[in-house]
Amino acid sequence: MNIVITGASSGVGFEAALELILNGNHKVLALARSKENLERLLEIAHGLNPEAEIFALAFDIVHDDYDGLQQFIKVNFDNCVDVLINNAGVLINKPFQKLLEMDFVEMLQSNFIGHVRIIQGIIDLMPKGSHILNIGSMGGFQGSAKFPGLAAYSASKAALHNLTECLALELAEQEIKVNCLALGSAQTEMLEKAFPGYQSPVLAFEMGKYIADFAVTGHRFFNGKILPVAVTTP
Repeated sequence: MNIVITGASSGVGFEAALELILNGNHKVLALARSKENLERLLEIAHGLNPEAEIFALAFDIVHDDYDGLQQFIKVNFDNCVDVLINNAGVLINKPFQKLLEMDFVEMLQSNFIGHVRIIQGIIDLMPKGSHILNIGSMGGFQGSAKFPGLAAYSASKAALHNLTECLALELAEQEIKVNCLALGSAQTEMLEKAFPGYQSPVLAFEMGKYIADFAVTGHRFFNGKILPVAVTTP
């Protein structure tokens, strides 16, 4: 499979990218803003699997021009993307009364609009039977426990969840499946920022493996679903 994953420079995205090249005959394009971290990803990936077909591209899904990305995919991925994993995102932890309008704008741009842009940017390169996997959050999952300081972040993830349901319907005729994993806690830098001192029972590589496995096989069983992936409430 030809797989594009965003937010691959750290956390569960980094681990998912490694899992994809270790288990399965996949060609992976890892996207993130940090060129340095992407170089580290390539170094580790080729150390684990010298024949790994993994490419890394420093790319900002919110602000960068998609013409170059489309051309890169056409040249290096035979003009085809079988799986798109929308994992990129940022987090602001701030009491609601101190949140600025620009905080909400940043959350919506990074956690929602950026995903809209990349889906629109490469949807024409996705054949029948392909899979768009959005990475959401239990913070945006209806009825889940909520935590102070995460209103802007959680609201942006809720928007991504709703987009998943809408796209699953709109892309049905194209036979493209769309799902969302509402992640609970995994031991990442983002979790440490949101909950200082908290230790998750789930390690980043474990969640990364789950994401990678679901991206490749989940659309055989699900479409338009927001699936909670959490053993704890955070």
